[in-house]
Parts: sequence; structure tokens; C-alpha cells
Amino acid sequence: MKKEWSFVLGLLGILLQPFLLTESSLTKQNVLKKNSQLDQQSFPPVQIQRLDDDYVVVDNGIFNISFSVPGGMVTGIQYNGIDNLLENGNKDDNRGYWDIVWNKPEEKGIFDKLHATNFKVIMEDENQVELSFTRTWDSLNSKQLSMNIDKRFIILRGISGFYCYGILERLEGWPDIDVYQGRIVFKLKEKLFQYMAISDERQRIMPTAHDRAVGQRLDYSEAVLLTNPNNSFIKGEVDDKYQYSCENKDNRVHGWISPTPRTGFWMITPTDEFRTGGPVKQDLTSHTGPVNLNMFFSTHYAGEVLGLKFRNGEPWKKVFGPVFVYMNSLSPDELDTLTLWTDAKEQMFVETENWPYNFPLSEDYARADQRGIVSGRLLVRDRYVSQSLMIANSAFIGLAAPGNVGSWQLENKAYQFWTQTDSEGYFLIKNLIPGNYSLYAWVPGFVGDYMYDPYIIVTPGSRKRVETLIYDAPRNGPTLWEIGIPDRTAAEFFIPDAQPKLLNQLYVVHNQERYRQYGLWDRYTEIYPDDDLVFTIGLSNYQTDWFFAHLNRYFYNDDGNKTYAPTTWQVLFDLEDVDQSSNYTLQLALASAHEAELQVRFNDPEIDAPHYSTGLIGKDNAIARHGIHGIYRLYTINVPGSLLGFGTNIMYLKQSRGDRPFRGIMYDYIRLEGPSDESD
Repeated sequence: MKKEWSFVLGLLGILLQPFLLTESSLTKQNVLKKNSQLDQQSFPPVQIQRLDDDYVVVDNGIFNISFSVPGGMVTGIQYNGIDNLLENGNKDDNRGYWDIVWNKPEEKGIFDKLHATNFKVIMEDENQVELSFTRTWDSLNSKQLSMNIDKRFIILRGISGFYCYGILERLEGWPDIDVYQGRIVFKLKEKLFQYMAISDERQRIMPTAHDRAVGQRLDYSEAVLLTNPNNSFIKGEVDDKYQYSCENKDNRVHGWISPTPRTGFWMITPTDEFRTGGPVKQDLTSHTGPVNLNMFFSTHYAGEVLGLKFRNGEPWKKVFGPVFVYMNSLSPDELDTLTLWTDAKEQMFVETENWPYNFPLSEDYARADQRGIVSGRLLVRDRYVSQSLMIANSAFIGLAAPGNVGSWQLENKAYQFWTQTDSEGYFLIKNLIPGNYSLYAWVPGFVGDYMYDPYIIVTPGSRKRVETLIYDAPRNGPTLWEIGIPDRTAAEFFIPDAQPKLLNQLYVVHNQERYRQYGLWDRYTEIYPDDDLVFTIGLSNYQTDWFFAHLNRYFYNDDGNKTYAPTTWQVLFDLEDVDQSSNYTLQLALASAHEAELQVRFNDPEIDAPHYSTGLIGKDNAIARHGIHGIYRLYTINVPGSLLGFGTNIMYLKQSRGDRPFRGIMYDYIRLEGPSDESD
């Protein structure tokens, strides 16, 4: 029976899902209207029950939630007739918890579940309960994280879920530390939650932890081939939590469905303001366990450069959240289990529309009347594309900590606020927390980053309209040739099918995201077993002839061990006229790099010193973690005309660091520009 359900639900999720979602979904306006008409008083009051000295329970008549005291671990959630949605077999501090990964400089990392030492009821009435679990840094304990911790939980009357937020604080003069990850984790009951949903397209039946334990470990521990899963429907597939990563801007709701009783458990994030790295920073969502996460910050798809490094007694405080843990259910007479996902999306619209919330009680949380607005318009100037100013349509534009051009990508301690321009280039950035910011932007279709020079000062209730902004896109001369689309990803390039024995069927059906398949790094060698990629301008097509990642080639040494060697790609291009006394420009945009060095040579691959080298760059690890981009890098390279010749020229692109399969780069866009004309 279990296998039959898995098969049917899997097919529904993969084949019929678009129809079901379309037929079942309410409009955003209808959801908000329905929510606004909710009669809170018709539901039972919220109540606190102190079981004993070790636990406290909050009950709102829809669900009840148990916390350890004073630790602040979520030990139980009763809902829809289920005694505990969390895994009872786990210890109290391994069910629902916050955690941080940190270390002292140059020392080994420490995994801290933030056990609190004090418990306080912040508010208790019939409509709302807010609990606080705190830990103050003990300066005498050299092994403890030097932060003050305040974990908050809010339960409201008539609401099928609870809110989580936290305040992390360091006072001036505290010792140096590095902090690399902060998140909330919920480990759900394995026998119940078997179906995971990340988006409309990315949802499926998932393996169990035992399935992974008895499976075959692949190139790294996160990736496992399911050789003998309990559900034969998924036998022979690869499971890897990084296959379910998501960009911040799209990471609004994800979670799990139980078929019996039909119950959903969802993580809803109404804003990105407290996340690090900007709107396209990627991170984990839900994965096999079943595990449901909210990643506030991490070094995933970026490397240690995105770690929080506190030096010289730097003070710091930041509020993370609130995020909403939503639970929903279906009655036995409702046929479509996947409406649980549809309903979760509708609830996400409600939460997003209601942001910023008006009920959190921490003085550090900024309410709506304490926030500001910035608006304006962004245009683009590139006279080699158009003599007129161009509209920056769908440009990403946002406020982040003051820095340099593009520094928002690596900013990790302050808040960020992003939006996209409309079809006329106008933008409105709302709900800004007071502070000093720089305004940053980038425009799809153009290389580089924009930064508005003056700082923008946001005060409570302020409304600032900036002047019409003009982005002068990097450009030195006319385009002679180009490869790719300047969109900060490698998605437009050739992405091969995965090896048949290493598939995740989800990305066979949804082939447009096949870059999430496991093992694509070895496909380069299989497609180019002897000679490297050669791309001819005017003849080759970047969608079919430019491999999505510049990778090492593997071979087997005399001992039979798999070894990886550097590779050199060639770009052939004809020039009918060359001004050898002038300078040409190579605009080289990278979508990702990991422990790589890109060397550029023109017409002579054997010269010892390359004409240009990036040096050793990147710790993105996007190749291994199935990302199509990591940290964006733009190199504007001067090319003396004396390096070029009449007729056919060859540009050699060598990724010079071998040894490992995941060393490599992803290109975003390459453009060779001719000399600037005299009017420049």
C-alpha cells in the first residue's frame, strides 16, 4: 500500500501538478481578503501550560508546542491528531533548534545549538504568547560563543503555526571570532513526512535517512546512490541535499507533506532583509531526514569570504526573522493531497503582504512606522548599443551596507533590501530599517555593477526619492564578438545529460534545471576525451558548443587512481582589420570559480607568462553543489593590438589548477571589444 501511494503521489507531483495548482490556487487578492476577514475571537484563547521545571507548552486550540526550559529547544508539536510532528526518537535538542557554526581565528570549528540558560514569558494574554530563551556570554568560559543570544517564539490566537526570530549581539571589546553558519532546523517524524516541495516544479517523494545509510556514498558524503531504498520507486537515483538549494529571492516557502493523516509542515520566509549575500545567494532548503531549514547565513556557494569575521572588539547586533512555521491539513473527503502545497503558497502571500509584522515585542525589531522608503529610476548608457539612454528593465537594485562596487555580494553583517525595476526602470524599495546604506544595482544584459556614490540615510518614516540614476556599463570599444548572455549565470550554455546511473528523476522531468544533476563534472571528459573544447566565432553556437563549466579532465594513472589535469579551451576568431598600435579590450565575466586560475593567451599557447591571469580565485564550490553560479567576477582585460593578427586568431583559456574534480570556473559572458573611436 505504501509503495502504491508513493508511486501515485510521485506521478501526481511530477505529471499532473501544473494542472492541479492552476485549478486549486486562489489569487493573492482573494487570499488576503480571506485572511483579513478572519475572526480571531472565534478561536480558543492561547494558553501556557508549565508541565514541570523542564518543559513549557503553549496551546492555541489548533496546535500545541513544547519547549525545553531553559534551553529553548522545540521538543514537540501536536497537530491534526498527531502526537508529535517532530521525530520522537531524537533527543530533545535534536528536534527543533537554532544552531551556529563558529570558531576562534585559526582554530577548529565548533557546532553550537545555542542552548539557552534563561527563560522568560514576554507576553501572555488570550491572543498572543511570546517566549524568550536567552543566553548571556560568560567571559570566564573561553569555549563559549562570545554572543548574547535571544531566541523568541510567538504563538497567536487562531493561527495554524508559530513565528521564530532571534537577536544575536556582540558588545564592544569582545574577543575575535569567525562565524560561518546560522540557521533554524526542524527534524520531522520520518514515518509520516515522505513528500517534499520546494517550488511548483521541484517536489517529489524523498528517501529516508536509512535509505541513505545503506546506499552507496559517491564523491562526497552528501551525495548517495540509493541502492536499496524502502520505496522501490526511487531505487537507482542520487540523493544530495544540494540538489534542492534555492536563491534567496525565490526561497519563500518549502516543506513536507504527510499522506496519512494529510498534513503539511512549511517554512515561510516573508523577507530576505536579514539574509546575507544578496538576492541570488543560494542556500539549502529542505532535504532528506526529513529536515526543514531556514538558513539565515552560510558560506554555501560563496566560500569563507562570506563568513562573519569579528575583529578588534567590533560590536554588532542583528535581528533574524521572524519566519513563520506553518502547518496545514486536509479532511478525508478532500481528494487532492497537493492542495496542501497550494495552500502553503497562499499563506506565503499572506505573510509577505503582512511584512513587517506588528506583533513582535523585542525593542530591536523595527516595526512598519520605524522604517523608510527609497524610490527612483535607473537608466543605462552604452553608446555602442544605443545613442540614447536605455531603460534598465528588471534590474536588481537594493540597499546594503556602504562599501565598494559589487561589495553587496560579500556583505554579511547588516541588512539588505532588494527589488527589481519595472518596465520603465522605476523602483520602490520599502520597509527599510534606519541606517546608512549604499545603493547597488546590476542590469541583466549588461556586464558589471552599479553603485550610487552618495550614502543613503534612512530614518524612521523617511521617504527619499533619488535622482534619475545612470549606469555607465563597462565598455571601451565596439563589440567584435561575444559569447553568452550577461546574466551572471552559466545557464545558457551547453549542459549535458547526467550519466544514466546517476540520475535524479526530478531533473529528468524538469530538464531546464538539469545542471542540478550529480556528476556533470565528469561529463566533460566523456564528451571531450582527448582534445579540449574549440569554439569558432561565427560557426559555433554557445548553447550547444560551449560547455557550462571549464573543468579538469580525468584520467587513470599507473596505480589505477583517478587523476585530474588542467584543460585549455580555444576561441577562434577572424579579424579583417587590426590596429596593432591600439588597445583592444576583453570583457570576461565569470559566474563562478572554485580554487581555479584562469590564464589568457593570444595566438601563442606556449609562452610561459600568460597575457593575463586571474590568479588563484574562488571557493564557491558551485560545481560540486549543482549551482549554475556562485560569486560574480568581472575582469576588464587590456589586449594590445600587437598580440592580434590579420585573419584567424586564437584565444587560449587555460584553467591551470588540476588535481581535483571540482576545481574550475563557470563563464557568464565574454566580449572582445575593438579600439575606442576618436570621439571617446
